Amino acid sequence: MKLLVNFSRGKGRKPIIAQAVRDTGVLITVERAVIDSSEGEALIDVPDDQCRLVRDKMTSLGADVRILEHGITFNESECVDCGACISICPRDVFSFDDEFRLRLAEERCILCGKCVDACPHDALTMPL
Repeated sequence: MKLLVNFSRGKGRKPIIAQAVRDTGVLITVERAVIDSSEGEALIDVPDDQCRLVRDKMTSLGADVRILEHGITFNESECVDCGACISICPRDVFSFDDEFRLRLAEERCILCGKCVDACPHDALTMPL
């Protein structure tokens, strides 16, 4: 399951992800991170049965953590199967099936938003 972790350097320079791994014993995959001198955001992947444990630990360390039930939302009725999302996606989330209709492998998505920006029919949206 994916967790979106936001933290502020104003609360200290704690190694939140490393501390959560050490204290919970849960291995965490960092799929995307943007960190600067004052704040950061990381999209992490943890085993489904351990996501609440990791969320609670990171929250106790001062991070804001949101469990993401879904990644990119795909509105098939708006999609014209143009493939603009296929060419821009860094994780091969999108593909065509045998009938050249767009298919989505949501579990690969790192929520970079490139596909949303590229879609000419607004058929893709980021989770709220």
